[in-house]
Amino acid sequence: MTAIKHALQRDIFTPNDERLLSIVNVCKAGKKKKNCFLCATVTTERPVQVKVVKVKKSDKGDFYKRQMAWELRDLTEVDAKDATKENPEFDLHFEKVYRWVASSTAEKNSFISCIWKLNQRYLRKKVEFVNVSPQLLEESVPSGESQSVAGGDEDALDDYQELNAREEQDIESMMEVCEYAISNAEAFAEKLSRELQVLDGANIQSIMASEKQVNILMQLLDQALSEVDNIEGKLLSYEEMLQSVKEQMDQISQSNRLIQISNTNNGKLLDEIQFLVNYMDLSKGHIKALQEGDLSSPKGIEACINASEALSQCMNVALKPGHDKLMAVKQQQHLFSELRDAFARRLTNHLNNVFVHQGHDQSSTLSQHTAELTLPKHSPLHRDLLRYAKLMEWLKNTQREKYEGLSRTYVDYMTRLYEREIKDFFEVAKIKMAGTSKDGKGKFGLHGSSGKLTGSTSSLNKLAVSSSNSRRSQSSSLLDMGNMSASDLDVADRTRFDKIFEQVLSELEPLCLAEQDFISKFFKLQQNPTLAQAENVDDADGTVHSRPTSEHRYSISDKDMVRMMMNKIFQSIETELNSLIALGDKIDSFNSLYMLVKMSHHVWTAENVDPASYLSTTLGNVLVTVKRNFDKCISGQIRQMEEVKISKKSKVGILPFVTGFEEFAKLAEAIFRNAERRGDLDKAYIKLIRAVFHNVEKVANESQKTPRDVVMMENFHHIFSTLSSLKISCLEAERKEAKQKYTEHLQSYVINSLGQPLEKLNHFFEGVEARVAQGVREEEVSYQLAFNKQELRKVIKEYPGKEVKKGLDNLYRKVDKHLCEEESLLQVVWHSMQDEFIRQYKHFEGLINRCYPGSGITMEFTIQDMLEYFSSIAQSH
Repeated sequence: MTAIKHALQRDIFTPNDERLLSIVNVCKAGKKKKNCFLCATVTTERPVQVKVVKVKKSDKGDFYKRQMAWELRDLTEVDAKDATKENPEFDLHFEKVYRWVASSTAEKNSFISCIWKLNQRYLRKKVEFVNVSPQLLEESVPSGESQSVAGGDEDALDDYQELNAREEQDIESMMEVCEYAISNAEAFAEKLSRELQVLDGANIQSIMASEKQVNILMQLLDQALSEVDNIEGKLLSYEEMLQSVKEQMDQISQSNRLIQISNTNNGKLLDEIQFLVNYMDLSKGHIKALQEGDLSSPKGIEACINASEALSQCMNVALKPGHDKLMAVKQQQHLFSELRDAFARRLTNHLNNVFVHQGHDQSSTLSQHTAELTLPKHSPLHRDLLRYAKLMEWLKNTQREKYEGLSRTYVDYMTRLYEREIKDFFEVAKIKMAGTSKDGKGKFGLHGSSGKLTGSTSSLNKLAVSSSNSRRSQSSSLLDMGNMSASDLDVADRTRFDKIFEQVLSELEPLCLAEQDFISKFFKLQQNPTLAQAENVDDADGTVHSRPTSEHRYSISDKDMVRMMMNKIFQSIETELNSLIALGDKIDSFNSLYMLVKMSHHVWTAENVDPASYLSTTLGNVLVTVKRNFDKCISGQIRQMEEVKISKKSKVGILPFVTGFEEFAKLAEAIFRNAERRGDLDKAYIKLIRAVFHNVEKVANESQKTPRDVVMMENFHHIFSTLSSLKISCLEAERKEAKQKYTEHLQSYVINSLGQPLEKLNHFFEGVEARVAQGVREEEVSYQLAFNKQELRKVIKEYPGKEVKKGLDNLYRKVDKHLCEEESLLQVVWHSMQDEFIRQYKHFEGLINRCYPGSGITMEFTIQDMLEYFSSIAQSH
């Protein structure tokens, strides 16, 4: 077995850098016995890999080959079959169970013991050893074959080291010197032993010779220790001297520290004094300006503004903790408070006097505006007051109560002033709307003068009623807008009304915007508040942080305050505008169209300037009223259409509300050209045109004098012409519908009328078509008793050319009686009848050719004769 082991090591494992530790001769259990070897190996390189290798003898020669290998870490169980009795069988559990039978029980036990040791040494893996004697699973095993095979080789694995190149050269040179080393190993070993003994003796002598040198070294060490003791003594003396020097230096350092603290305190005290002097000292010039400054002159106002700003800076200075306990600081703060209160009272009294003085000046100039449709300009008052804007800002930040009281005084004064001006302004506007002449006497007896207005609101309302009543007969609805003379008069009145209403809005708009702008600037009210700037403030601990300025504390409500002041000052505007709108609506309901366009334009302009302004809000509210009047006007026109009555004795013609819609559309298109609220007009168009369609059909159904088709044809033709000329995009579907209705009723009227001139001929051929429809062949119709050739000739002879012309002439006269002259549809209808007559003629000829072939029967007149009849009749009339 040893020879086989060495052979396997040399041929198989050494080339792969592996060492063979244990071997067992086995064969598979239960099969034909084919011997092989299981080998336990480890690699010579780190990390060590442990394997179980199956080696089999080759069939072709006397050498071994490696057949299969398993990693030891894949082993899960070793089953020795029996732990007490000798049994050569055992199992190894890898990925599957391998059953083996060893050549001897001793080889099996040695192999299993080697596997257990390798697992304990390299893997530390829990491999189950079943039915294995505990004696085999011990670290030390008895000497014998197993020791030599397993344990010895394993211990040799750690002690074994390969020879390096130098060691190999030394051995080779030694063996060359001793040529007999190979042939006589014992002699070579004896020689080496003798040389080793010689070396050992040399080493002992060398050790004994070095004893003297050791003694000399010990003496030197003793001398060095004594020197160290001397140096330590000197260091102790030096340390005592340095200790005294240290105490003196500490005293000097303490004195310097006290001096430095004193200097620091003096510097801080000086900084505090300079801070108080610099920031809490108000110059004599500023004090004098606050006490005696002239608030009426520009220079005096400028000096007061500078003084008030300086006073605010002194009062708002951020004092550090403890400053407010100083007597000087308290005295300065008391002085500043007295100066602030005194100047605030003086400023408030002066501005109140300015308001009263400017009010008298404005009242004196008011009379010159009363006869004209203009509002007095307040720009001089605003310009004079804006000089005090910065003082008002100072008053707002320091004396809020006086600031609010002054703002209330201004609002009360301006409310009375504007109420008087606006009232007079609207009185003039109402008089001009009602038609006042240049000499001061209106068309309806209202008197006025260039100096003072005597007309009251009640008299103006009476004037509006009388004016509107006088015009209702002219153009108060779509029913009467077709009267051209009345329409010309209305256009002039409406144009004058449009100009007056536009002038009213144009005067109010700059007035409100100027007043709102002045209020914002004079009272320092931010209409569009942004994030206010912050000012730095020192805390008690010296930390600097930011806080919002005083403006930000009030900016949230500034917008509401502006709106409140404007509502108070101009509280009469919305009422007066609604009264003016009501007057215009009473004069002429169609004035709502002009007012809707003008008001929409001014609302749109005001919203572009400032959507939240008083003007935008007020005009928006009034626009709702105007829109309501406009809707009421449209509803009134529709109601009047539904109430229309037609004469039973005269022909209908073009209905008055149809021509009225045409005039309304032309007027509306002229008014709403480039208007912002075009959608309102489009909705009104839809309502009106549907009402027109409905009522045209209603009148046509009720008509007794004029045929229904004529009423529908003429009116829808007029509607179609109107919509085609105006090109109103929202009524395109209605235009097509009007054309369709006109065409349908034209065709219906023509067909119904043409049944009378050739009545018997029509009845005859209707009978022929009935027989054909019943199944009689066309060529056999002539054999029918009632429809033979003799009957056909008899009927045809009743309609010679002269009789046909006479019948057509009577038809022309009847159509002429039915149609109205305004629409000029007689020639159109006559031409359509000519086409329909020719179509019937060709239809009769076709039936004669198909039902009476070869009979030679023809009509008494030709198509050319028909064309001459129609032409001559049209020319004669």
